[in-house]
Amino acid sequence: MTARFPAARPRRLRSTPALRRLVAETRVAPADLILPMFVKEGIDTPNPVSSMPGVVQHTRDSLRKAAHEAAEAGVGGLMLFGVPEVKDERGSAADDPAGIVQKALRDLSADLGGEIVIMADLCLDEYTSHGHCGLLTPSGDVDNDATLERYASIAVAQAAAGVDVVAPSGMMDGQVAAIRTALDRAGYTNVPILAYAAKYASAFYGPFREAAEGAPQFGDRTRYQQDPANAREALREVELDIAEGADMVMVKPGLAYLDIVAKVAESVTVPVSAYQVSGEYAMVEAAAANGWLDRERVILETLTSYRRAGAHQILTYWATEAARLLR
Repeated sequence: MTARFPAARPRRLRSTPALRRLVAETRVAPADLILPMFVKEGIDTPNPVSSMPGVVQHTRDSLRKAAHEAAEAGVGGLMLFGVPEVKDERGSAADDPAGIVQKALRDLSADLGGEIVIMADLCLDEYTSHGHCGLLTPSGDVDNDATLERYASIAVAQAAAGVDVVAPSGMMDGQVAAIRTALDRAGYTNVPILAYAAKYASAFYGPFREAAEGAPQFGDRTRYQQDPANAREALREVELDIAEGADMVMVKPGLAYLDIVAKVAESVTVPVSAYQVSGEYAMVEAAAANGWLDRERVILETLTSYRRAGAHQILTYWATEAARLLR
């Protein structure tokens, strides 16, 4: 018995690179990428991060150069993390107008204002002597409400220094509302908030803690970051942050949490970002260095998986390189 119609052959549309490009369902563009960058106070030359080959703690001058390169490659945004020379229990350098991040924000705003979106991570772990994301109670727990006051002050300091977007990452209850109120009262009503709305207590952050010098000096962050076992909780966190005034939301980490990215993207109407974190970067670089995989193909394949899951923006340490590959 012969078939009534000729058999479909999906492979016909895969036969050449041009055909595959023509019918591709998912595309990553350079403008979708955000480059995380570390700037350290008190150094004269860039300091390589041993666990993240190719990533450095920048000086102000090297930061400006790398930011220009990212903008020229078409990268959509920069996410700035500061490493101060002096830390204390309340993270005083985080909102100091003369602090390293505020100085760097003024540099980048003067150099690249309007060419690329300049963002700053808003947290305290890089600035506190104890390495936690907030102020501590006498018993050593993070004091949620006292921390909100610090976050509000940091947001205003970053806005005054020229930040385009503030990105609170501490996972404190009510942080978005506190920051939005403070920005509005200070006259920065047009500064958006990218909330780390679903930030998990992940083992993938190890190399970042070397880069940002923000490892907890005791305990861990499981009391305020999300449990990796929970998905519905992420949707609740996202819903709360949007209700408090978040303009964009983020899922972190990304690759092991693409199911969360997809659930969030399906449930909200604001832009969704996802962070390709340091552990993901380090694993690929280590495997590539051993000749176990095709580095460039893996970079582009993982970025495509983020977009396929629903991420509108992707924070990745490969942003500049990937942008050049995508052009």
